[in-house]
Amino acid sequence: MKPAMFGLEGTNSAGACKDSAVHNVQARLPVRKIWFKGSIVPAEQANISVLSPTAQFGLNVFEGIRCYASGSDNGQVFAFRLKEHFSRLLDSCKLLGISSPYKASDLRDYLIQTIQANEYHEDVSVRLTLFVDGEGSWSSDGPVEMFIAPLTKPRTNVEAPPALSACISTWERINDNSFPPRVKTGANYINSRYAHVEAKCHGYDCPIFLGRNGKVTEGAGACLFMVRHGVLTTPSITSSILESITRSTVMKLASDSGVQVMERDVDRTELYLAEELFLCGTAAELTPITSVNKVPVGSGRPGPVTMSFLRRYLDVVSNQVACYSEWLVPIY
Repeated sequence: MKPAMFGLEGTNSAGACKDSAVHNVQARLPVRKIWFKGSIVPAEQANISVLSPTAQFGLNVFEGIRCYASGSDNGQVFAFRLKEHFSRLLDSCKLLGISSPYKASDLRDYLIQTIQANEYHEDVSVRLTLFVDGEGSWSSDGPVEMFIAPLTKPRTNVEAPPALSACISTWERINDNSFPPRVKTGANYINSRYAHVEAKCHGYDCPIFLGRNGKVTEGAGACLFMVRHGVLTTPSITSSILESITRSTVMKLASDSGVQVMERDVDRTELYLAEELFLCGTAAELTPITSVNKVPVGSGRPGPVTMSFLRRYLDVVSNQVACYSEWLVPIY
């Protein structure tokens, strides 16, 4: 029995050393802080009841907000288009039948305080969520609480951008008469999950939705642009899409640079014939799609129009283009 005991003791000793090393590393890591119900607390203390309507039914509204480190202002970080994000958040509250306890100015102040508390001076992604707490049902309208959760997230690498393979989803996009897509609520995103799971199961990176009328709508959690015959084209806001802030940004940048932009119905077959396709969104930024149902888009590589706008977009959000500085809110 002695050899076995020695072997066991040796294993325990090594395990204890490993556990100690892990503990020491964790002790050196900064504690992530979240704004939660009126206070900034360590992330592990931001807990929601499993019986709350937000946990049981996805009864919440939220915004994903990006903040970008500036290349020219030492240590400065800029939040992008906060006014538009907060306006959409409050519109979502109205349509979902809940009331925000906070004004837009409060939301701005609390977001800034939370990023400052984490001492983030790099690119950051923030999830700001108003949720129905307590132990109610899907029909509850309160109490409404909030959390603000920032996390470091680097911007897209323009030297090696992702190139996505897409498929046309068999799942239909939600529509204004069932689950209005312009409401940014957690429950709506299950529609995107169905399509995303299907796409991954068939070996694709992402899906593209069609709407009830058979026309193209958007991707899973991102809007869609197509370049065809040199025209930058996107489905209209009445095409079962989210009223995307990034989409409106791209359209403004294109218009200002003299590129023709068109909002219209898009047929699925146009996607196969497009010169370029890309997704856009706060999380996606501008992400090229290089094939649809295994049919190459254009050259099968990220196209020049897509890459030009990606570079321009990243310059704008990091305060490198003065004429768009009104879209930026400094954190420090």
